[in-house]
Amino acid sequence: MGVITKSQPALVGVDISSTAVKLLQLSRSGNRYRVEHYAVEPLPPNAVVEKNIVEVEAVGEAIKRAVARSGTRARGASAAVAGSAVITKVIPMPADLNGDELEAQVELEAANYVPYPIEEVNLDFEVLGPMPNSPDTVQVLLAASRSENVEIRASALELGGLTARVMDVESFAIENAFALLSEQLKTPRDGLVALVDSGATMTTLYVLRNGRTIYSREQVFGGKQLTDEVMRRYGLSYEEAGQAKRQGGLPEGYQTEVLEPFKEAMVQQISRLLQFFYAGSEFNRVDQLVIAGGGASITGIDRMLEDQLGVPTLVANPLANMTLGPRVQPHALAQDAPSLMIACGLALRSFD
Repeated sequence: MGVITKSQPALVGVDISSTAVKLLQLSRSGNRYRVEHYAVEPLPPNAVVEKNIVEVEAVGEAIKRAVARSGTRARGASAAVAGSAVITKVIPMPADLNGDELEAQVELEAANYVPYPIEEVNLDFEVLGPMPNSPDTVQVLLAASRSENVEIRASALELGGLTARVMDVESFAIENAFALLSEQLKTPRDGLVALVDSGATMTTLYVLRNGRTIYSREQVFGGKQLTDEVMRRYGLSYEEAGQAKRQGGLPEGYQTEVLEPFKEAMVQQISRLLQFFYAGSEFNRVDQLVIAGGGASITGIDRMLEDQLGVPTLVANPLANMTLGPRVQPHALAQDAPSLMIACGLALRSFD
């Protein structure tokens, strides 16, 4: 007889990006995960601008629609603040402190690293383990974000009928989901993987080694530029352009005149991000490129990156080895999978 462990109530991962709310709920049996519920609900233009929530009601409404469409009954959510809104720092601490002492000490230390008044900041920390070559010291990962970034996300969730139980950091959520890709990667031990999250307005490069982020950088470039060009050239509204981009139905010149130049620009942006990384590190190549986010769904972008950058390239699908619950449509999920990295990392917080 196996022991039945009563699990805590399931959490839904809610990723609030600049164009959509992505919701994902997983269950686990043994070491297999199953996608129980998911939905991607578009946001009105400018409700979220470069990862800052501007119109909290509009985001709350979209969350409410995503919850209804997904069919989830869960009411607890995990969400994340963007990397640019978070300061993370690894600090050394004496190993002999107990929990309360450690917490008090971390708060004192945080004041040295955080450029805001400490009462306006949400802090979290995690003990990573002993400091190399110094047995009486531990390494503590400190994460701090302005309270308003955390609170506005919590309010949006609340308006959508959910309660924020976990507030994570996007880069940690990406690391969490990245662990699920390991079987699809062909990298040597200690190899470097460049994960590019290609969103609507931001493109973020994460470089991971042994599953940990060693570098990240974001720049303003994304699929919205393609949408804008489609609107301008074909006289479509924002919604129509977004739909045409996904479902086709544009004039035949679209591929050569609009899509190809955008793909070229995207490859150039990713190449630039990599150059920044090489310039500031001892590395001059990565072993594998993984492309995630909405941009990863552009047909042929993986081959183009591989050809022009000379690095084996994979489209991220963190859900590839999961079974699907009855509410989930396989075709829709396969199309959205590359943009569900953060939502997936957040959904995995159910099993901490």
